Amino acid sequence: MILQNLFRGEDELVTAQPHEAIGAVVAKMESKNVGAVVVVDDTRKVVGIVTDRDVALALGQNLATPDTSISTIMTKDVVTIWEDEGVFNATQYLYGKKVRRLPVVDHSDRLVGMVTFDDLVAVLAREFFNVAQALEPALHEPV
Repeated sequence: MILQNLFRGEDELVTAQPHEAIGAVVAKMESKNVGAVVVVDDTRKVVGIVTDRDVALALGQNLATPDTSISTIMTKDVVTIWEDEGVFNATQYLYGKKVRRLPVVDHSDRLVGMVTFDDLVAVLAREFFNVAQALEPALHEPV
C-alpha cells in the first residue's frame, strides 16, 4: 500500500513557520487537537517538528516562554518519507529511527502530509481483520 492512500493530507495538517511563538503554535495544536506541528519554510520544505512533549519540557524547565520562537525548541533533523513509498518503508522508518510521526514529502521535499504510528496501526489492524474474515470459512472445513 502506497502512503498516498493513507496519510493525512494538507487540509488536516497543522504547520508553523520557524519565527512563530510557542504560544501561538500551542493554540494551533489545541484547536486542531494534534500532538505535533511540522515547521516549514516559505516553500513548504520541512525544517523542523515540534511535539506537545517538546513544548511541555521547554516550558516546564524554564528553557522558553510562550513568546519564544518555535525554532528554539523544534527538532531540526526531521525524518521524512516520500509520498510514493509504502507502508513497509514507513514502519521501518518509525521503528528504526524511533519516531512516532513522519512528515510526508514530495520529490521536491515539500510537505504534503503526515503519517503517524497510530495511522499505521489502524491500517494494519484493519488488514489483519480482513485476513481473518477471509480465512474464517476455511477454519470450519473438516480436515
